[in-house]
Formats: sequence, structure tokens, C-alpha cells
Amino acid sequence: MSSFRSVANRCGGSDARASAMTAPLPAAIANADECRLALPTAGEVFCYRDGAGDGMPVLLLHSINAAPSAAEVRPLFDALRGRRPVLAPDLPGFGRSGRPDRDYSPTYYSAFIRELIQHAGGGPMHVVALSTSSEFAARAALEAPDLIASLTAVSPTGLGLRSPPSGMTSERIHRFLRTPLLGRALFRLLRSGPSVRFFLGLAFAGAPPADLVQYARRTAAQPGAWHAPFHFLSGKLFTPDAVGTLYRKVAVPALVLYDTDPNVSFERLDELLQDNAHWSATRIPGTRGLPHFDRPQPTQEALQDFWARCETGGSAS
Repeated sequence: MSSFRSVANRCGGSDARASAMTAPLPAAIANADECRLALPTAGEVFCYRDGAGDGMPVLLLHSINAAPSAAEVRPLFDALRGRRPVLAPDLPGFGRSGRPDRDYSPTYYSAFIRELIQHAGGGPMHVVALSTSSEFAARAALEAPDLIASLTAVSPTGLGLRSPPSGMTSERIHRFLRTPLLGRALFRLLRSGPSVRFFLGLAFAGAPPADLVQYARRTAAQPGAWHAPFHFLSGKLFTPDAVGTLYRKVAVPALVLYDTDPNVSFERLDELLQDNAHWSATRIPGTRGLPHFDRPQPTQEALQDFWARCETGGSAS
């Protein structure tokens, strides 16, 4: 844990807050150390962190959509700060991280996860990933299992029967979205107030928090905000047959937190649990895609129980 804390000291918040690139967008998580990193593959990445507390560090990864940011994991960050070292980045292409016009892919994001953990000290971390980021984290766990102590997939994609677009279909959709007039007009609609409230509302049992809606609108208005989302909307960030390609091969303790989610389905969850003993699942009733907002206490209890079993050598299933 000393290495984890020393990184916080080396890249403290003053430089990041002074950056002209971050000035238009306020902090997604209040009173956190802020850090801007330059990673070999991922490029410029912005992180929120708290180095206090004992125990194995935790990496929190927000979801992928038109307007995500570390604000999506804020309740988990606030619950963990002072108890465990915790790190919450804006994924490349989102929030206050760099948003270049580049190829965003599952392998790019898995490389980002590996590079970030290595930069934070190289020791194993518990990873909590929302939705599509669960696929990226599972890929990283396959590539470098020594870096990931456990994986918690919150309402993960890739467990349903329906396949996202791929191959040439995905390429054609992406070319259409990149058409300057049509694509930008579509993205302006996606980032509008009614659109953001509607799509965020799908992930909540009740109304989405007003501050989360407002922050999503602001982050989607940043320069280059459409580049990574267009890769997502075209299906280029999904892994075909994620169960067989990724989840079934995971060899670290892994947990699915879920209930109902209008955006994803879980028909293949039982198959995964039967095929890979490393996986377990906990249902958080009365929630949708973001249980840590709707029912924070049972979500945090499920995480703490899972991590305790991982760290004491007990069965995580």
C-alpha cells in the first residue's frame, strides 16, 4: 500500500486543477486528491484518489455511454475513502481525461487498466467495473491476473443472448456516426437535457440524481466528447461472445452484482456460474444498473463480504 500512497503524493491535485484542459469541467468527486497521468498506451488520464485506510486498494471503473465519468462511482468512492486506498479514473475519452480522435477498442481499455494499476504501485487491486467496463476488466484479468485481486462486475454487459453489432456492420455504423453533420447532430440530441435524464433514468429505480444529470450534460459538452461514445454506439467496444471469450476464462475471484436492467440482460449468468467456479453472483433487489446509488448499504455489504473472503483465502463463491 505504500507504493499506492506514494503515487498520490507524486501527482497531487494542484497540477491537475491548474490544467487549462480541466478548467471547464468541475470535479466529479469532491474533496479527493486529483491526478493527471500520462500512460504509455492510454495517454492522458485523469484520476480521483484517496490513499488513506488499510487493506487492499480498490479501482473503480465507470460505465461506457454517451456521457459517463467518475461521477458514476462517487457513492462507492465516498463509502471507501479512509477505509481502503481507492482510485477512480475518468476512462480515456471521457470526463477530464484526454479525448483524442483515435481508435477506442476493448484491447485499448484493457491496456489502460493494466497500465493504471502498474502506475499505482503494481500490486494487486480489487476492481469494481460498471456495465461495459466489466468486459474490459475481465480482459485485463486474463492478460495480467497478478494485477487484479478480484473483479466485481456491476450489471455487466455480455451476459445476454442478444449480440451487439460487430464486424462490417459495426464499421458501417461507425462511419455513419463520424459523418460531421449527421453524427454531430445526433450527439447533440444525445447530450440534451431530456435525453440524458431519460437514459440515466433507465439505470435508477426512481428519478436520477439532478447533480448526476447535470454533470453528465457538462461532460458530454467537452471538446471531442463524441469520439469514444461513437465507438460504443457502433458496437466496437463490445467483445463478441463475452461469456466464452472473456468471463468463462477469468481465473481470479469474481462477483456479479445485478438485479433488473433495461439496457442489459443476464440470460447466460447461470451458465457462467456453472462453468466457472471463480464467479459468484449477488442480486440487489429493487435496483437497476447502478445499485450503489439506489441501495448503497446492501451493495457495500456485498462488496465488503466478497473482499473479506478473497483476502482471507476463503471461497469467494
